[in-house]
Amino acid sequence: MLLSVDSINVYYGRIHAVRDISFEVAKGEVVTLIGANGAGKTTILQTISGILQPKSGTIKYEGVEIQNKPAYKILQSGLAQVPEGRRIFTNLTVRENLEMGAYTRHDKEGITEDLKKSFSRFPRLEERRNQHAGTLSGGEQQMLAIARALMSKPKLLLLDEPSMGLSPLLVQEIFRIIRDVNEDGTTVLLVEQNAQLALSVADRGYVLETGKVIMSGGAKTLLVDERIKAAYLGGEA
Repeated sequence: MLLSVDSINVYYGRIHAVRDISFEVAKGEVVTLIGANGAGKTTILQTISGILQPKSGTIKYEGVEIQNKPAYKILQSGLAQVPEGRRIFTNLTVRENLEMGAYTRHDKEGITEDLKKSFSRFPRLEERRNQHAGTLSGGEQQMLAIARALMSKPKLLLLDEPSMGLSPLLVQEIFRIIRDVNEDGTTVLLVEQNAQLALSVADRGYVLETGKVIMSGGAKTLLVDERIKAAYLGGEA
């Protein structure tokens, strides 16, 4: 198993944000965590990537416990996060943002090749390679955030609300890119409020409510589950 999260509990002060959550992600999968705002989805990703630490429980990546490792060590091991809100470097150019994504690497030739690959996968970024990232549209900034994370050559990519604030057309494009990244060999853990889109691209899903997993299963099964349809899909599958 590439990632195993076992009974983690995470607090913000006295607030018990994540309660005994367990789930797994196998190599090559797209797994999604769905749930309303405040369900604990972002907290889980930040805990996996080392930004937060659980009070109890274990997180194993490639069989090794990582819950007490610093975030940069977790990134070096092949686990990268695209944060909610993109968090790009607005005063740097598109190219400089991509180069920052590779800061843990030392293979110059490989970095050059991956820059070319980024521009091939994201033609809009190539057109704007020398523009300051802050001048990009919301959709272009999301593409840049994904491309920057991929520059670290992750085995596991954590995506936090990639559709947030984007037009329906751009959302479809972002999800096409997620499929492409996965088909290219990168495992994906996706947090997304748009449950229908998330389940349409995922292999499996876990449903969260107030910091707990209340349901899990194959994505196709969850898409037609009446409880999921009523709570997250507007009554439609």
